[in-house]
Amino acid sequence: MIPKEFFTTSGRAISSVSKLNAFDIALEKAGIGQCNLVSVSSILPPNCKEVEWKEIPIGAITYAVIAQMEGEGEENIGAGITWGWEKEGNYGLVAEAHGHLDQRGLRESLEEKLREMARVRGIEIAGINYRTEVLRVPPNHYGSVVVALVYGF
Repeated sequence: MIPKEFFTTSGRAISSVSKLNAFDIALEKAGIGQCNLVSVSSILPPNCKEVEWKEIPIGAITYAVIAQMEGEGEENIGAGITWGWEKEGNYGLVAEAHGHLDQRGLRESLEEKLREMARVRGIEIAGINYRTEVLRVPPNHYGSVVVALVYGF
């Protein structure tokens, strides 16, 4: 089973009830809350095309590279994904990061991870793409940020 396409999506949310509820709301905002998500590692197969967000049937087993971060009142949280294609276009790499990070910190972490993945494989990445979410969680609330690269077949 080799993916033919992918899209990226993201969401962020707060809840006064729990981190789980904040995470659920963030998934809904990302448009993937109705999926049974399966976390996969970080290779874009040859000829896998980036497409616009697509609605996925309720309950579908859905393969995705997922970055997520939860936090509590007054914490800064962030999550992100970066992806890029090998210079010759043969295949691509995906990296994820999360933590108590702002946009700049996320991008720096993501780029460093992607470049290390390329170095280990002895390849050069041509063009780096990013998708990030950050959130300052309000007092007495829980927060969640989610970023996903979702595969299609």
